[in-house]
This record gives sequence, C-alpha cells and structure tokens, in this order.
Amino acid sequence: MKKIATLALLLLATASHAQTSTSKKDLVARILVLQQPAIEQTAQMLAERPALQLQQQAGLALQTRVAPEKREAVAKQVQQDLKQYIDDVGPLVRQQAVKLAPSTIGTLLDERFTEEELKQLIAIMESPVNRKFMQMGGEFQKALGEKLVSQTQTLVAPKVIALEQAMVQHLGLPPAPAAKASEPSAKLPKK
Repeated sequence: MKKIATLALLLLATASHAQTSTSKKDLVARILVLQQPAIEQTAQMLAERPALQLQQQAGLALQTRVAPEKREAVAKQVQQDLKQYIDDVGPLVRQQAVKLAPSTIGTLLDERFTEEELKQLIAIMESPVNRKFMQMGGEFQKALGEKLVSQTQTLVAPKVIALEQAMVQHLGLPPAPAAKASEPSAKLPKK
C-alpha cells in the first residue's frame, strides 16, 4: 500500500510539473508576442547597419572620387541601391529574428523568471498606462531631439566644421568652399 501511495504522489508531482511547464511556456510565448514589435525593430536596425556604413563611405567617395557634374546622378543611384538593399534584407532579418526569439529570448525568460513573475510582467506590459507610455516613444524622441539640436547647434556646428576641415587636411583634399552661416545646421545628423 505504501508503494502505491508513493507512486501516486510521484505521478501527481510529475503531472503537476508538466502542467506548470506548459503554463510557463504559454506565458513566455505570450510575452514574445507582446515583444514582437521590439524584436522586429532590433532586427531592422541590424539589417540597416551595413547600409548606413556604406552610405557614409559612399558620401566620402562621392566628394573625392566622382566628378562634380556626375555627383547628383551617382548619389541618386547609391540611394536607390541602399533602399533596395533595405527593402530586400529588412523583411528577411525581421522574419528570422521572430523565428529565433523563442530559442533565445524565450529560453532566457523561462530560465530566469518564475511563473508568477512572468504573469506580473505580462500584466505590466498589457497595462493601458504602459501601452500609452510606449506609444509616446516617438514623440519623446522628437521633442528631445528638436530641443537638443536647437540648444547645442551653436556649440556643435563649429566643431563639425573643424572636424570636416581636419579630415580634408588629413586626406590631402582641396579645402571646401566657405560655408554660409546657416549651413552648419545641415551638417548635423537628421532623424
């Protein structure tokens, strides 16, 4: 009788653990669905990184290796190629990131969070206040960016000009024509 009771308890514990694991896996899957936009955004940024680096190199090459009368046409071709690359590669990388998320992010969530913590995390992520806050991210970035540029433009613009002049000198290129007072702002990164 004692063996039967022990066996019953062992079976009950195993069944309970399996149910908990399935429930925990469901919670992890739910978090991954909630995080899918962030996962896709990370993948998109990784896909765009080589294009941004090539764009910078192309900009330099345009100024130093392409005849002035051909620069505009070549620049348009480069922009078309960069856009085509991003249009082709972006969806592939985003799709692969979503596919890899369960075995990477999901595994970490499963290892480091209890079932109760996962439930709390989902409650936070699904809260209307959190959603409202997350939706405002673009507005926050825009407001800060505009104010930051306006507040630092007079400090940054001379440094950009000095950097440009130093690079021209190091590369042995002819000096650029004198910039107008309003032009340094065009040299600041645009968002």
